[in-house]
Amino acid sequence: MMDQPPHRGPPDMRTARFRIGDVVRHRRYPFRGVIFDVDPVFANTEEWWLSIPEDTRPSKDQPYYHLLAENERTTYIAYVSEQNLLLDETGDPVSHPQVPALFAGIENGRYVPIAIQAN
Repeated sequence: MMDQPPHRGPPDMRTARFRIGDVVRHRRYPFRGVIFDVDPVFANTEEWWLSIPEDTRPSKDQPYYHLLAENERTTYIAYVSEQNLLLDETGDPVSHPQVPALFAGIENGRYVPIAIQAN
């Protein structure tokens, strides 16, 4: 029986800075939200990525976060690169209407997922 080399992940794989349930805000734009999913690298369409102005377009080789997002006018789903997020330390709840469907409540400033499911 031959020995197999140990399994190794992609060499560029980074650990996500934020976790599901964290409340974050965008570094440049006035919105915030709660993270409900994380992609280890960019996993949206090329069309979406190219729609971002080239001078502000983030790299694809970083974690991207799915947010239940809100601004002063509305709620929506956002897809944001890690480099553009900061922890939101206001302590204010996120008012997105889908929060109760995904999270049981808040503990120590982080939303607690109802159930964690793998993609």
